[in-house]
Amino acid sequence: MDETKKYLEKLNIKSFNDDFESKKRFNDGAQYRFEVPGIQSPKAMSTLLEESIRKEIPIHRITQTKGIMLLSNFEISEMVHLAREYEVELFLSVGPRATYDTSATVQTKEGSRIGYRLRGFNNLVYAIEDVKKAVELGVRGILLYDEGLLYVLNQMRKDGEIPKNVKFKLSAHAGCSNPASAKLYENNGLDSLNPVRDLQIPMIASIRNAIDIFLDLHTENPKSTGGFIRHYEVPKMIQVAAPVYLKTGGSVAKTHNWDTTESEAKFRLKQVNLVSQMIDKYYPDAIISDKGSKDLAIPE
Repeated sequence: MDETKKYLEKLNIKSFNDDFESKKRFNDGAQYRFEVPGIQSPKAMSTLLEESIRKEIPIHRITQTKGIMLLSNFEISEMVHLAREYEVELFLSVGPRATYDTSATVQTKEGSRIGYRLRGFNNLVYAIEDVKKAVELGVRGILLYDEGLLYVLNQMRKDGEIPKNVKFKLSAHAGCSNPASAKLYENNGLDSLNPVRDLQIPMIASIRNAIDIFLDLHTENPKSTGGFIRHYEVPKMIQVAAPVYLKTGGSVAKTHNWDTTESEAKFRLKQVNLVSQMIDKYYPDAIISDKGSKDLAIPE
């Protein structure tokens, strides 16, 4: 085992204790930002952002999870307009996925391990078309579930088929849970990584040490993914995972694709406020990004 550990250390893959502290930062020097996932419609997005301004609670990223193909051009344009107006990132998720496909396997206990990956050539084409649609309407943040799609989209970005400033974020549903997997995604052009939701702090530290891209960590979760709430761990998450997006408000939803209502959007913002209070009390020196930071994937 010692020889294996020594070899992994040559690859900058190491084990860490709770005392690990990340010295990495966002381009603006900040350690953390707030992300609110599961905002599926312009109305919910508008309510959330209006409430965030009224209560002076910062939001840096909005993520839609049901799929680009389930939004009309008008809805996407509305969300793009809101993101520009409030200077927040907007990430839309790729629509085609195994659970929307004709597969019977994915509906079984064993098949659920397929996750939201793409089945076959045609679904890969459909997924790329989904991304192209969003990008043409101004979206600059894409949420992915499939490593093969990441590979193709990164090549398209290099070749100029997709604008250079489009950012790719990987969902927790892709199952990344160790530093070697994280390096693989980073080497294939990923910009923001959401590892699985239940990693312990030393596990998160090991991933952060191995990669430089952003980490996205759930501070709480829908009931369908365990429902656990990690508010008291957030200060330590910032310490070990910076630069990190704190994905907050998930406990309001029952599932990943939960259709957040306008009233539930306000409850999601309340969760952001609760997490913010934890940071203020237990890690008051932590640095948060300002509104409209230059490296945010704000729509064009």
